[in-house]
Amino acid sequence: MITQLSASESAGTQAEIASAESISSKSVSSGSASADSASPRNTASDSAASDSDLPIESLEDAIERCQSLGMRLSRQRKYILELLWQQQEHLSARAIYDQLNRKGREIGHTSVYQNLEALSEHGIIECVERSDGRLYGHSSSPHSHVICTETQKIMDIHISLPPEFLAEVEAKTGMEITDYRIDFFGRKPE
Repeated sequence: MITQLSASESAGTQAEIASAESISSKSVSSGSASADSASPRNTASDSAASDSDLPIESLEDAIERCQSLGMRLSRQRKYILELLWQQQEHLSARAIYDQLNRKGREIGHTSVYQNLEALSEHGIIECVERSDGRLYGHSSSPHSHVICTETQKIMDIHISLPPEFLAEVEAKTGMEITDYRIDFFGRKPE
């Protein structure tokens, strides 16, 4: 159901949503609330970020990150990474298991779950918590989501909120907003 709000109601609601999202949504992929394309408080020292702070934007970046973290790059782990970057969508552990085995990539349930846990724990892949279970995706760079209310498909979107909006959220909550993630819900027009 889509509700039309007045401008003042909308601003208040958006501020409450953004505040709640940034405070209560903990990104499983990074261990902290995630940000969109840029942190609202970028400083010169941020540009000297370590390799582990750089976004993972390709399969090669993911493999490189595993190696830089000293993670063993087993064939099973590589299969999972390849599948997530090929599919470009969020998948359940069961769907990952099924797709890999259909492709002749023999991998057990336990191995899928353990590898997904390790990869998401280290911020190499994204894990989205849903009421019906976890979904895993290839992107670990900061982003928001658009979720189709009819199909439940999740689409990644990179947006930046206006500084005035972030200032309003900070003024209303007394918190310094350092990162954010927003989940949009909608459906395709008929």
